[in-house]
Amino acid sequence: MDPLRRTISDYIAVVSAKYPHCNRSLGADHFMLSCHDWGPYVSSANGNLMSNSIRVLCNANTSEGFDPSRDVSLPEINLLSDAVGRQVGGPSASRRPILAFFAGGDHGPVRPLLLKHWKEKEKDVQVSEYLPRGVSYTDMMRRSTFCLCPSGYEVASPRVVEAIYLECVPVVIGDDYALPFADVLNWSAFSVRVAVADIPRLKTILAAVSPRQYIRMQRRVRVVRRHFMVSDGAPRRFDVFHMILHSIWLRRLNVRVLAPED
Repeated sequence: MDPLRRTISDYIAVVSAKYPHCNRSLGADHFMLSCHDWGPYVSSANGNLMSNSIRVLCNANTSEGFDPSRDVSLPEINLLSDAVGRQVGGPSASRRPILAFFAGGDHGPVRPLLLKHWKEKEKDVQVSEYLPRGVSYTDMMRRSTFCLCPSGYEVASPRVVEAIYLECVPVVIGDDYALPFADVLNWSAFSVRVAVADIPRLKTILAAVSPRQYIRMQRRVRVVRRHFMVSDGAPRRFDVFHMILHSIWLRRLNVRVLAPED
């Protein structure tokens, strides 16, 4: 990662020397974007970038210096193809026989705990590592009432958006993840947040959601889905591109740049 840090440091030095207006706020009215796990670390190569600029990061980890009042949480989106419209939609609550589902690698501090407590323990809580050959990950999400989204090596997971696309209420498991677009979206209305310490109580927490409450949550998932959509072709109003820019704009409002004196 050291070569990346040097590259970023040199890049900022070159640009700020060529375009002096970049220095007028010491970076506070500029932003950087990175969806790589290394984004937070390499941004520390430049003090102004780390402390002043708006960092738009998938790895929105508050325990690693992510500041929700200044930085922007970028949703991870894993598209199977450019035909985005074919990757959305799912059945109603009555046609989802599985209470909760997760399948994925055993890595990071959270997933080992989830697998320890729930792997092959309950029939209606389908928690496993990688699925057997022939079992469709997408179909399992469409058959599930809740889709578990535990942190891995990093706090963010594309499962959150996958769940929203497939109309499965996401369950965010982790303590330090700053959720995307939380300035305008009420995540508690369409998702469930479970602390790491509450993993043993996972089924009790999800079973406490009444059928009527779940139906409302699933409807809200459908409503907010457009804010996570990657449009085919040009961006469309309220899609993820515009939501990201809106989040940046909100933080830019907090910065006042004084005009230089004559």
